[in-house]
Amino acid sequence: MAELLSHLLIVWSVLTIVSWRLEWLTPRWVAVGVIGGILPDLNRLAIGVPERAIADFLGVPFQLDAIHTLGGVVILAGIGAMTFAQNQRRAFGLLFAGAFVHLLTDAVKSYADGQAAMWLYPLTSYRHPTPNLYVSADPEVLALSIGVAGIVFVVDRRRRIRPNSTQLREKRRDA
Repeated sequence: MAELLSHLLIVWSVLTIVSWRLEWLTPRWVAVGVIGGILPDLNRLAIGVPERAIADFLGVPFQLDAIHTLGGVVILAGIGAMTFAQNQRRAFGLLFAGAFVHLLTDAVKSYADGQAAMWLYPLTSYRHPTPNLYVSADPEVLALSIGVAGIVFVVDRRRRIRPNSTQLREKRRDA
């Protein structure tokens, strides 16, 4: 569970920083991106539901590990975007962005064989060597994620409270 929380905090931090430059990226849209950060870990459904049961339900062969790939998150982001009545492209982009940040974070973690998962599938099935920056079960990863998210939170609140120079000029012009 600590790994999932770390992913969500990392995605939230990245999208919040990006929102400082993009006016349309409001906290509600950042939340959509954070939901996208969950998508790759839906492959963990195999813990509670056998893949065979899902394959029988769908009527086609199915493997949950495919969800934790670039192709899997594109499909899931597309399905998620269809649930939006408006701004489906924006929803798709943010769901995909959150999932992509998750996959990038996993691409540098430590694996037993020293190679990352096939997260770039279907573009390639190549498993690149990973720099082994962290083990997903390390509590330090969660602590670092919380620390970075806390800093971003404080900076974001200060930015929202104190208007920037453009907003001040517009207020003066309107007065």
